[in-house]
Amino acid sequence: MRYEGIVIRPPSEAGSLILQVTLGCSHNKCTFCPTFKKKKFKIRPLDSIRADLKEVGGCGRIRRIFLADGDALIIPQKSLVPIFDSVNEYIYGIERIGIYGNVKSILRKTPEELRALKERGLGIIYMGLESGDGEVLKKVKKGTGPEEAVEAAKRVKEAKILLSVTVLLGLGGKNGSKRHALETGKILSDMNPDFIGALTLMIVPGTPLYEDEQKGTFLLPDQMGFLEELYLILKSINVNSCLFTSNHASNYLPLRVNLPDQRDEAISLIRNILDEERIDLLRPESTRGL
Repeated sequence: MRYEGIVIRPPSEAGSLILQVTLGCSHNKCTFCPTFKKKKFKIRPLDSIRADLKEVGGCGRIRRIFLADGDALIIPQKSLVPIFDSVNEYIYGIERIGIYGNVKSILRKTPEELRALKERGLGIIYMGLESGDGEVLKKVKKGTGPEEAVEAAKRVKEAKILLSVTVLLGLGGKNGSKRHALETGKILSDMNPDFIGALTLMIVPGTPLYEDEQKGTFLLPDQMGFLEELYLILKSINVNSCLFTSNHASNYLPLRVNLPDQRDEAISLIRNILDEERIDLLRPESTRGL
């Protein structure tokens, strides 16, 4: 297998074969994200992808594959379908193919195209919502708004593909913290995804958001501020059935909550930590990471 540069994947794809079908991110403008700033976006040639698949095809049972890099779903359908067909040709008995898909790339696929990918094994799409607050999304140059995210979620669900949505605690800054949390909870309810993953913003040197922080125009919430956001998001979410996690290394309080059944228990736990200021129950700063 050949990999170029940094390769990332969702935590839930830890046991998957990572197949790099694109390099970088098709958007690559988000002010908070350092991941692909030094990597120019391009689609890998099909022959190169097939060579990787041929190499691992006889190496034992592979149940899941994740298609990297940052937004592989942006690949035009006429080029993406042969990649899926190649996976199924070389990997016998594959159970699920996962992929990152931003709002723009999802909306560029017709419902019929998404169903065609579903038929070829696409089982889950990971979407970075980051915030439900339209003003926050504009400031961080996300490129799309909350309403478009809801439409994209609807399209994925109609294709019967699992949807996992990521949100970023702290992205509204200290001053916009409450609105960011409440609007995020509202939009997540409208999206009704299968999975929600909450990460906590860590500002990385070299990003535009870092420059804003250095100038004093962006202030992060403190530990309790981040927890207050987590509390407000969980309290305002209304979904049918969803697994909510905050178990990423960036988070102060790891949670795994089945919504709606375990919501009251989770918000009660967070409320108690907030009211009693139990910082000792939080992940130490030294063990947090991207």
